[in-house]
Amino acid sequence: MATTVRDGAVTARPAGGTAAGRTVRSGPWLLTGHDGRLIVYVHVDDAVLRWTESSPGGPDWTGPDVLPLKGVSELTVVQGGNRYAHLIGRRIRGTADAPPAVDLVYAIQYQAGRPLSEWRSVGNPHAKRERTAQMGTPTAVVDTSGALHILVPTAEGHLAVRREGTGGRWEPWLDLKVAAVLDTPAAVATSTGEVHLLAPAGTGALTWCQPRPGGAPARGQDLGVVVLPGSATGVETSPGRVTYYVTDAVGGGVVAVRPGAWPVPVGGSPGDGRHTALATVLDGYSCTVLAHRDTEGRIVLGVCGAEDEHNGVWWTDTGTVCVGDPVLARDGLGRIVLLALTEDRGLALTRQQDGPGLTLGDWRPL
Repeated sequence: MATTVRDGAVTARPAGGTAAGRTVRSGPWLLTGHDGRLIVYVHVDDAVLRWTESSPGGPDWTGPDVLPLKGVSELTVVQGGNRYAHLIGRRIRGTADAPPAVDLVYAIQYQAGRPLSEWRSVGNPHAKRERTAQMGTPTAVVDTSGALHILVPTAEGHLAVRREGTGGRWEPWLDLKVAAVLDTPAAVATSTGEVHLLAPAGTGALTWCQPRPGGAPARGQDLGVVVLPGSATGVETSPGRVTYYVTDAVGGGVVAVRPGAWPVPVGGSPGDGRHTALATVLDGYSCTVLAHRDTEGRIVLGVCGAEDEHNGVWWTDTGTVCVGDPVLARDGLGRIVLLALTEDRGLALTRQQDGPGLTLGDWRPL
């Protein structure tokens, strides 16, 4: 049903959904294609399911298309300014009488609704096969040049990066050589060309930033918050400046943190999932929209001024229960869209409505 955030006043009513009929491993991911149509991906056993809007702004969809993907335990889906969708998976192969061989594979979808490219391997950062099984879950980011950066925690607790260089050639793996990484990092490519990273560690949060576009990531300032693994996300909140939103592993609430600034507790009641954040303009003001699943499994939505969290975040419990993490995007008409996997493993979304503040309309199943 409808959710409204306006001038600090909040109302919410629950939503429904339809069954997807498959075991979901990860996702959903929500991207905007080159022609303005939204695309949804969900990772299930031995496949990726894909839904595509029939026209920009909806409401009709086609799919799901079933894209075979065997042997992949974890998947991530990212997008760059050229609107290509990059799918990166952690693939496991082997026999009962030998240690499993684990590598990373990727494929690209160039246009909305079109087939994927061939799946290709980008290897792994380990020299010994027995260490590959301890490699973590990958993530990725696409910089303003269109280069794909793949990042993965290693068996030694380091963070390894491999970048697609000029002409599609892959550069060697780069070991960032820190021995305290607990989880896959949050990665953000800024409009000024740099890639920023935050990785949870035992006593705080580790950061890196490219000193210049195309440069090797350089260690930045450690941030004074203990991050719950699996919770961190980042968003560019002003040109070249990234704000990370994490769950405080000690206090349990949401914390906004930027390199060079004190962490700002902003409330909320997050569960153990990842936050999603979207930079937007509301009523002429630069704002950040946040969403997460709370401790009861319901979707909680927040709005604040960009880099102005100390003046408060307006939170609302939408009353809608979801499985996995909700995601935010903008559709081809520029409206904010919130997508969730519902209790019955169906997909449902709600869109921004006309009017002041942020008003979301009725939830609709795909």
